[in-house]
Amino acid sequence: MSDKRMENNRVNVTGKIHSGFRYSHQVLGERFYLVDIAVSRESGYTDIMPFMFSDKLLDVSQDCTGVMVNVTGQFRSYNRHEETKNRLVLSVFVQEAEFLEEEPGNDRESNRIFLEGFICKEPVYRKTPLGRQIADILLAVNRPYGKSDYIPCIAWGRNARFAGRLEVGTAVRIQGRIQSREYMKWFSQEKAEVRVAYEVSVSVMEQKAGGDKP
Repeated sequence: MSDKRMENNRVNVTGKIHSGFRYSHQVLGERFYLVDIAVSRESGYTDIMPFMFSDKLLDVSQDCTGVMVNVTGQFRSYNRHEETKNRLVLSVFVQEAEFLEEEPGNDRESNRIFLEGFICKEPVYRKTPLGRQIADILLAVNRPYGKSDYIPCIAWGRNARFAGRLEVGTAVRIQGRIQSREYMKWFSQEKAEVRVAYEVSVSVMEQKAGGDKP
């Protein structure tokens, strides 16, 4: 891509628009809206994920529910203050969008992400009761003007073993897909609510030599 700012954070996703457009915020007269897009996996499970559109990119007054769309952009994060602590909020910032007539034939091609960044928290390596190896990674991906996005990633098998040995500050490249996961947030023994987390499921991971830490 010609835009150098996108080289370390590239997303391409195809899915069906699953909701109406919800107003998010405004910057220099440009209004931004969130919409959910449903993306199918090969397993048959559907990830429903938030995407951020500008009103300059498409007509957000239209009901596009059920329409197939291909988007390219970046996976971004910001901290939202809730009660006594900050919560990491993630969405895909859409830079290009194209409506499609039909679904893509290859699910693997319908959800792709490429990231270059730095390990900013010690990876958590563990095994499931059935012996499957997993590692949780938090990746800092630099943006222009001194900003960074903090992207949770999850690795499996040999990628998990590799990630478990990495130190904070290590530069890595990651390829994979964005996925959603429900979890229960407990506020007390009696009060809880179901929430959805978004993360990158890693298919390829490699250490990158050099680079400036975030």
